[in-house]
Amino acid sequence: MTSTAVITGASSGIGLEFARQLASMHINLLLVARSTGKMNVLAEELRTTFGIKVFVLPLDLGVAGQSEKVFNYCIDNQLEVDYLINNAGFGELGAFHESDWHRQQQMMELNMTSLAHLTHLFLPGMVSRRKGKILNVASTAAFQPGPGMAVYFATKSFVLLFSEGIAEELSGTGVTVTALCPGATESNFANEAKAADSRLFKGRKLPTSADVAAFGITAMLRGKRVAVHGALNRFMTFGLRFVPRNMATKVSAMIMKK
Repeated sequence: MTSTAVITGASSGIGLEFARQLASMHINLLLVARSTGKMNVLAEELRTTFGIKVFVLPLDLGVAGQSEKVFNYCIDNQLEVDYLINNAGFGELGAFHESDWHRQQQMMELNMTSLAHLTHLFLPGMVSRRKGKILNVASTAAFQPGPGMAVYFATKSFVLLFSEGIAEELSGTGVTVTALCPGATESNFANEAKAADSRLFKGRKLPTSADVAAFGITAMLRGKRVAVHGALNRFMTFGLRFVPRNMATKVSAMIMKK
């Protein structure tokens, strides 16, 4: 049976580039996102260019209970999933006490719960076959608190620690878990998060989604547990170990201001 990769958040940005990277390796794909139109266009591009099978499943993983639909779709279509890329996620800039609670709840559902649930659903099959690779998209935000995006930073910290924990549990099974930690990236994330005017994004030359995706795929294939994209990001995340927590928090707050 040909290997298949499941990619969530596959309609744009880093998720779309993950799809192109894996398609170039002639791995069949299941694309999962809310935007049916964008995924259909991408699917046709990849089928035509690489001659692979590309399945499209429109779902909002920010709604509780949708992860099972992804797993059941794979069973119904006899897809052997050897690669799971949990990329779907979003953030939102603003003070927590002024935010819409349902939006924050949806963020936690998508960024954490669906990621953990999909991992839980697909891992047993990977372990039984003694092969499989999981790539969870965290962020450099995972390494410190984030005033102005407090929930988002906290969800990415969960992704990082969860990934490292289960990676150790799976040692020797043939299955690896990688946490990809990009910094600010050229994608639609900033606009959707209402953060395009923040110091983190505005006026900066950012790495492309394609660059980040290529880095992430390479790290996943090598079985690396934590992969921080960019030399400056690696220096900053390492340096945070030696900075007092309150200072790191204040610097983070400054960067997120408009």
